[in-house]
Amino acid sequence: MDYSGRSKKLQAIIRRKKLDGILIGQPENRRYLSGYTGRDHSIGESAGCLLICAHGDNYLLTDFRYEIQAKQEVNNATVLLYPKGLTALVSKIAAEIGLKRMGFESHYMLHSSALNLIRSCRKADITAIPTTDIVEKMRLVKDDEEIGKIRNSVRLNEQVFQEVLPSIDPDCTEQDVAARIASKMREKGAESASFDTIVATGCNSALPHAVPGLRTIEKNQPLMIDMGLILAGYCSDMTRTMVVGSADDRYLEVHRLVRRAQLAAIDYIRPGITMAAVDRVARSIIEDGGYGKNFGHALGHGVGLAVHEKPSLSARSRMKLRSGMVMTVEPGVYIKDWGGVRLEDMVVVTEDGCEVLNRDTTLLDQ
Repeated sequence: MDYSGRSKKLQAIIRRKKLDGILIGQPENRRYLSGYTGRDHSIGESAGCLLICAHGDNYLLTDFRYEIQAKQEVNNATVLLYPKGLTALVSKIAAEIGLKRMGFESHYMLHSSALNLIRSCRKADITAIPTTDIVEKMRLVKDDEEIGKIRNSVRLNEQVFQEVLPSIDPDCTEQDVAARIASKMREKGAESASFDTIVATGCNSALPHAVPGLRTIEKNQPLMIDMGLILAGYCSDMTRTMVVGSADDRYLEVHRLVRRAQLAAIDYIRPGITMAAVDRVARSIIEDGGYGKNFGHALGHGVGLAVHEKPSLSARSRMKLRSGMVMTVEPGVYIKDWGGVRLEDMVVVTEDGCEVLNRDTTLLDQ
């Protein structure tokens, strides 16, 4: 990855914004700009921050726990440790190199931490300025290397699904299936799951973000599995809905409706089209099928270093599609006391349409 090129691009952006530097704390943004893979345990416990300077050198600020890792992974920034805390080191370094206006990622910082940073910088005659989504906008369009890594992640995710699928039967619980998926991901070389796997049987599948429990897989009822993994830093995300046993007419009606909506949206995707327009294509098919009120979430979301990132295939988004954007297409229908059907594949926008990254069509066409 061209981390130096990315940091130089960010330097040009912050110069246009009249900033002398910017503090990057969001984990995926750190990794995007430097290759540093340290993970935050929570928003209040950071593995470090990047200080990108508009002119001159850059710094990765971290603590003793991550020193060896940071020095092994980062070659476009000087690694410095903060023995007295991040805020104290930031203001000290910023003052020493002459920063007067320093941005920070306000969307990934506790309010109390932001206030401490602002106060500490003020004492050093530095103005700390809240910013949002600067690096996220850089990440919107993926380069060929990123798309290759995402494609590999999708392939591995599909392999895991195919190897676990034959073991699913009515003796399994939702938790059993989720645990088998997690174990197989690790066995096959994934860094981790990209989110907590969803396994939902029967009426639980009407919950878009159901949590796997001790409920056994119900025969002849909807079973939804939403899973993804991280490979070489990049995420995948796929949902399949099926029936263990025999599908009844209602299930087949809903499943086929959702599949038609998904295929129509995929066929409509191309550069220059708004996100809202793509969402509308799928939503109108589900509405015409009589289930409009049962499809209450956006059609899809961006995927990259984070499993949920910009852009959003949402009715509220007027952003236009651009070649190189990677996103999910995942219409769904959710019916209380019956269950739900969601089908999800990932696509990359091309110059004249889009490429579906998923190759496994098991259970999609019923």
